[in-house]
Amino acid sequence: QVQLAQSGGGSVQAGGSLSLSCSVSGDTSTDTCIGWFRQAPGKEREGVATMTVDHIPKYADSVKGRFAISRDNGKRTLSLQMNSLSPEDTAMYYCAAGPPYGGSCHIAEPFQSVYQYWGQGTQVTVSS
Repeated sequence: QVQLAQSGGGSVQAGGSLSLSCSVSGDTSTDTCIGWFRQAPGKEREGVATMTVDHIPKYADSVKGRFAISRDNGKRTLSLQMNSLSPEDTAMYYCAAGPPYGGSCHIAEPFQSVYQYWGQGTQVTVSS
């Protein structure tokens, strides 16, 4: 059984930085996609970033240039460094794992269903 354990997050003022980490355990294939998603109250879940096993990243337009995703295949961890945070980034953040689709990893809504395993969620709150 695959389990994802998240850590990090918290509260910060606008312009600050936070980081998230996700540790994967259990039986996963070598090309498993791992990604970050977030959901703010009253809003749809949004894909934030993902990275293939070959370290190819994808970011939502809303976080490009501010967030950086990294992946350690040996340690089976996924991290998200979040800089220049704004109140609009306030949300519950989740890491998720699943098989690639079409040979690649995706975060757009139509592809979120391929992510079979989800972390427990970590709150990120950015105050103005």
